Amino acid sequence: MRAFKQLLLCSVGILGVSAPAMVQAQTQPAAEANEATNVIIVTARRRDEDVQDVPAVIDTVTADDISKLNLRDFKEVSTLAPGLQLETNANGIGGNAKMRGVNFDVNASGNNPTVEFYMNDAPITAGVVLQQMYDVGQIEVQRGPQGTLRGRASPSGSITVTARKPDLYSYGGFVDMTANDIGTINFKGAANVPVIEGIAAIRAAGVWDENEGDRVRPVNGNKDPFARTKSGRLSALLTPTDWLRFEGMYQRIDATAHTYDQVASFSEANPNAAQSPLYISTKDRLSIQEDPRDIRQIFDVYNWRAEVSQWGQRLIYQGQHYTQKIHSTDNIDDGNFFAGDINQITNTRSTSESHEIRLQNDERLFGTLDYVVGFFDSRNHPDTHLTNPTPVRLPAAFGGGIATIVQTPIESEGKSHEQSFFGNLTAHFGGFEIAGGVRHIDYRNRGVLTVNGNVLSDRLQHEKKWIYSGSVKYNFSPDLMVYASTGSSWRPGIDVVGDFNITPSALENSFLHLPAETSKSYEVGLKSKMLDGQLRFNLTGYHQKFDNYPYRAPGSGVFYVNTVAVRDSTGAVTGTSKQVANFNFVGAVPVEVNGIEGDVSYTVLTGWDLSASASYSIGKIKNGTVPCNDLNGDGTPDVVTSAPTLAQLQAAVGSDNIASCQVSQRSGFMAPFSATLQSEYSFPVFTGGNAYVRGLMTYYGKSKVDPTNAYDDVGNYALVNLFAGLRADDGAWEIGLYAKNLFDTTKTLTRTTPLSTSYQQLGFAGQFDPVTHRPVLTGPTGANYTSTYTGVTTTAPREFGINIRYAFGSR
Repeated sequence: MRAFKQLLLCSVGILGVSAPAMVQAQTQPAAEANEATNVIIVTARRRDEDVQDVPAVIDTVTADDISKLNLRDFKEVSTLAPGLQLETNANGIGGNAKMRGVNFDVNASGNNPTVEFYMNDAPITAGVVLQQMYDVGQIEVQRGPQGTLRGRASPSGSITVTARKPDLYSYGGFVDMTANDIGTINFKGAANVPVIEGIAAIRAAGVWDENEGDRVRPVNGNKDPFARTKSGRLSALLTPTDWLRFEGMYQRIDATAHTYDQVASFSEANPNAAQSPLYISTKDRLSIQEDPRDIRQIFDVYNWRAEVSQWGQRLIYQGQHYTQKIHSTDNIDDGNFFAGDINQITNTRSTSESHEIRLQNDERLFGTLDYVVGFFDSRNHPDTHLTNPTPVRLPAAFGGGIATIVQTPIESEGKSHEQSFFGNLTAHFGGFEIAGGVRHIDYRNRGVLTVNGNVLSDRLQHEKKWIYSGSVKYNFSPDLMVYASTGSSWRPGIDVVGDFNITPSALENSFLHLPAETSKSYEVGLKSKMLDGQLRFNLTGYHQKFDNYPYRAPGSGVFYVNTVAVRDSTGAVTGTSKQVANFNFVGAVPVEVNGIEGDVSYTVLTGWDLSASASYSIGKIKNGTVPCNDLNGDGTPDVVTSAPTLAQLQAAVGSDNIASCQVSQRSGFMAPFSATLQSEYSFPVFTGGNAYVRGLMTYYGKSKVDPTNAYDDVGNYALVNLFAGLRADDGAWEIGLYAKNLFDTTKTLTRTTPLSTSYQQLGFAGQFDPVTHRPVLTGPTGANYTSTYTGVTTTAPREFGINIRYAFGSR
């Protein structure tokens, strides 16, 4: 199978070799026009360049791509970038990007992600970006270590989002409407006004989207799932002289969602498992939650920029300030053991601010050198408050209901401050180009976790680190370039929040407070153009090695002995009690990643374009220590199908509270191989207008999601989207029909171990108080219930829809 995947990846190149015979009939002027229109300009190296001239892998998603493929949610960008996976957390707190064989989880990996996001050239949290898209100019997905040219260090890559900028000379705008058969209504639009022609302009844009999310519904027929996003953006541009430029932007996002966690009967994957009271398959899209998870997100983003250009040099200041306000509920009764849901309520408030000033050349120095030097300053202040509920159950003789719910207030506060100096120099000698850069990072962070008014942990970090990058490329001709590059990266050690044990062990703490991560990467590749730019082919291979990579336990997490406070009816602590709990702990492990990526685009005939891209990346932990379930003590992670009893767990872990294992296994949970194929054919049908048919197929290879879960492997599958419609030649209007997931492919992407509920059990030995005659209850003691259902996630449901767009002026 691996040979097949590599063959399929390399076959992208065969298309480029075999295609020339198909276009001999085209004229030379047409080919030259095609080459001009096929140029894609990127700013990956802090200056405008043809993407084919940059010695790095860069996937671009233009405003035209977003419109043509009806991309509404930013996560759909991953369908155009093989090897990239974009997700938002179920609790609404942040999101993540996974790329090149490793994962990132904001709940585990802190504020410095594996893949850094940027909005208008300033770093920003993924949660702001992974929303409904509108009025986007261009998206660039750059792979490999980043950090010597701008922003923060990130080992796997960066994703930059540039909003459409105001036009100084023309009025214009657009309106866009999408509706589908599964409850989505999406309106978006923009208007551009040149206040003073050639000097000042403003642009206003917004989106209103309502949908049913992933369409997972409760079995009890309660409220349907629902999501609404309201967002607006105001941008301004001022150029009082030809050497001075000011930009400003304000954006607000207000998103509300009522969602359910999808489940399926464990017997769907394991025929030997106990039958569920109600059999639920993955295709049913059902949940056993009784009430929806409520999420409210409010983001306010202020972004500003100033540029001064003189004597062939440019001084740039880029600033940004944004706030997050997130409210969410999370049902802790996963196994649905009690009547009604028991919700943990979380409120997150955070502010972030960054400033960057850099100097770079517009005109090449001495006809040979390009440079970028700068200073970066970033501050982040996350503040999370939650109430962690512990249900206390009555004895069975008294009905077995909930006697009380002990609420434990928890506060997590952090303050991080990162400053860095960076510089990059590029020398051009004939066909050779040699580039190198460095960044010096000075990072400070303090994280405090307070449980029930008592400080459980207070960690202060202060670290300094140098990172570097280097590349060399050679142009055999204007149409063929080969390159090699290397780079290092660094991320600060993290503090994992979610284990609120009041008596953690040393081993337990080692999986909560991790050392800094370092990595080194090596890459070789080629980029080529043929047939006057009608055919483009790129191929790269890479190797990356991580030390102290934060590997988070997947699935349902790891069971551990949790000590909680016992309180009386007044709330006073009267003692402690132990129970079985589970959490996705994190281990600092060595990881090696190897991969290959390729893409080809080809203009077959006038009006007919074809492109394909593919990625194969495999990351492996090399003899790393990870948190694990190891009840038999053999040092190998167990395949767990039910929660252990407190006695079983204590016998296995002793005073450590948790088990650890030495493993060599995959570090990423997504398919190692993925590929996309796009094609569009357009033809004139009337004066000033044409018809089009386009398609997008995204293929995912086999994946072993959780190495310790025998029931969550994912087979290969493909998703097909089709589009057809009419449009004006000048782009003034378009009417289109589409089908996403045309064949209604439903694939179980993740499957947890059977869901469970932890609680405290009161006992009754038949005794009564001689004075009050009330029953004397003993305990409580830790108890656990394992259900017959597992948590699952699936591919998006099929949708048929219509899109109508009208644009005028400068668009």
